[in-house]
Amino acid sequence: MASSINTAGNPAYKGNDRLIVGIVLAVVTFWLFAQTTFNVLPSMRTELRINNSVGDMAVSITALFSGAFIVVAGGLADRFGRVRMTYAGLALSAAGSLLIAATPCGTAIFLMAGRIIQGVSAACIMPATLSLMKTYYDGEARQRALSFWSIGSWGGSGLCALLGGVVDSTMGWRAIFWMSIVVAVASWTLIRGTPESKVVECSAAPIDWTGLGAFLVATVAFNMVVAQGAELGWLSPVILALSAAFALAVAVFVLSERYCSHPFVDFRLFGNTVYLAATLSNFFLNGVAGALLIVLLLVQDAFGLSSLQSGSMTAGYLVAILIMIRVGEKLQQRWGGPRRPMILGCATTGGGLFLMTFTHLPVAQYVTVAFVGFTLFGVGLGIYATPSTDAALSSVGDSRSGTASGIYKMASSLGTAFGVAISAAIFTALTEVNGVSPTQSLAGLGFDQLRFAAAAALWFNVTMALLAMAAIIFGMPRRSCSWECPS
Repeated sequence: MASSINTAGNPAYKGNDRLIVGIVLAVVTFWLFAQTTFNVLPSMRTELRINNSVGDMAVSITALFSGAFIVVAGGLADRFGRVRMTYAGLALSAAGSLLIAATPCGTAIFLMAGRIIQGVSAACIMPATLSLMKTYYDGEARQRALSFWSIGSWGGSGLCALLGGVVDSTMGWRAIFWMSIVVAVASWTLIRGTPESKVVECSAAPIDWTGLGAFLVATVAFNMVVAQGAELGWLSPVILALSAAFALAVAVFVLSERYCSHPFVDFRLFGNTVYLAATLSNFFLNGVAGALLIVLLLVQDAFGLSSLQSGSMTAGYLVAILIMIRVGEKLQQRWGGPRRPMILGCATTGGGLFLMTFTHLPVAQYVTVAFVGFTLFGVGLGIYATPSTDAALSSVGDSRSGTASGIYKMASSLGTAFGVAISAAIFTALTEVNGVSPTQSLAGLGFDQLRFAAAAALWFNVTMALLAMAAIIFGMPRRSCSWECPS
């Protein structure tokens, strides 16, 4: 087991603003540029001539592969160096963006390959950069650095719809991914020269390929069942086979992690109640990302808004999250811990989502209500972001920071992937021509099929926000303190 941190012969090195900017640019290659697909999906479907289920999978598969590989990438960052792993992630980001930007019409192979590579890129970048901030910043300086990291992730997700709409309407959606390559190069330039950080005396433990393989099969099978179930039929042989593969892979994963000497996911970390509550709530709250996709699809498909107009609806989300991230940091300091601001953040997010469920309103009224909802959505996520991240990282020791960061961010990515996939599946299932939507019987109440389907999918997102709040209330002690998991 590792016992100390190697900083490449410069243990006195302290992180500066240049490093923070470089790290934030690395983070936005995923949370900002890769996530613009939420808003430009209709344009991509039209130009590339892909069907709805393939398009939905292209949106969620990046976060899915990020979640699948992020823990392994965190462990590799501990062993071989967090700076090196960040460089690797930036190179993969550029490669994935290149494939997407060059995708020919009439095929989805380049698109799907590029989205998968973007997911692996995010897996490399997120735990490595979090560990760099834990290593090179202390106390309030760390909380400030993590706030900017959160601005890159949560703020990037807030800006993605607006950026996608602006670029799509002026230069076309492909330009987004050319821009992402430029940002990756800028990030590499700013991070260059940072002393390497890695765990010394780290045994060359073998990678748990059984656990990783089972986990990957389970997540991909689940995503395919959710994405293709409505189109193929929930009782079709393909869906039943995928469901069986999911169940078998989950069983193999659990058994492997319990008895493996070097598990892919170290269950001992979850013995820390602070870390467990932060990670579980992080999973559920990231699951509400599906609301962004559903509202943008609704206003474009049902109301006829352009990608620029729909993206403008999220402007309040962007402004709120950028302001409230620092507020969440200050609330944590004032209230003496992360618990209360995390609960407040989840409750506010849920309130914003609740407003978005009023899809029966006339177009102008709904756009106004949704704008307010997105603003509250951003306020809540902003308050939650820094306290949650700091609670997760501060509750484990340096020797496990890479692995712990990986699991925490795996929760983010998988929450996003599953939330988007399930939200899209609900929306698609209820808008099928021969679907199960009961909207015909509700026609007298002013519902149409698209509006009803969007409302149902958005209520799923409200539930995810409530589950996140419950995880904190019942799982996190009222007086949390640093606690390192037993070795």
